[in-house]
Amino acid sequence: MPMDEAAGNSNLALDKLRTLLRSDGLYADGKLPTERALSQTFGVSRRAVRRALEVLEAEGLIWRRQGSGTFAGRRPDGWSEHVGSIVAGTDLMEVMEVRLRIEPQLAQLAAMRAKAADIERMYELVKKIYESTDADGRELWDGALHRQIAQCAGNQLFLAIFDVINRVRQDEAWQTIRERARSASKTRTVTYSQHTAIVEAIAARDPAKAGEAMRQHLLTLQESLIRITSLDHHEPKTKQELA
Repeated sequence: MPMDEAAGNSNLALDKLRTLLRSDGLYADGKLPTERALSQTFGVSRRAVRRALEVLEAEGLIWRRQGSGTFAGRRPDGWSEHVGSIVAGTDLMEVMEVRLRIEPQLAQLAAMRAKAADIERMYELVKKIYESTDADGRELWDGALHRQIAQCAGNQLFLAIFDVINRVRQDEAWQTIRERARSASKTRTVTYSQHTAIVEAIAARDPAKAGEAMRQHLLTLQESLIRITSLDHHEPKTKQELA
């Protein structure tokens, strides 16, 4: 293949990869298709795809894990590799204790730092939670709202800690017991009101009110979880026991 044709293929592959990274065409975990699949999709050589991936990796837009593939974003640090074992070794009540000590502070910081567009997004997420008709959807949008607030706090260390806690939502046991607590306590309307109160306090730039609204919301959830586990006549179980 002539040199200029190889370079052209690489540039074409790079352009198409950049477009792919900006789209919703990736897997849920951010994994890219294989080099072979990308080569066939883009109509370029695998060598061109490999060169383009090297450029994106140097720019910090992708990272590779031996034996697993290529992923969008920056390479996770060593801490993230231990998150799974940390989450597996905890239980629901421990998670709520930590949330009660972290998320009110995140709401306070968000009240000071959130932009107008961020707050508008929060209101949209509150509505999506309320309109969701299944457990998976409610967990998805509820997690998105709480993470939006955490992100708007503007503190990367706080956000990293929040993300560890939020990993619990990926476990089926957590989703099951959360949905049972919602059904038993009929908290849908209450949750909507509490979420609205949190966002309104953030929009009003009132840190104290935002923090207290978040605290009350989490206390309601904690009480529901305690009630449902008590009905089972069991001590709070670890996620492994609930699975």
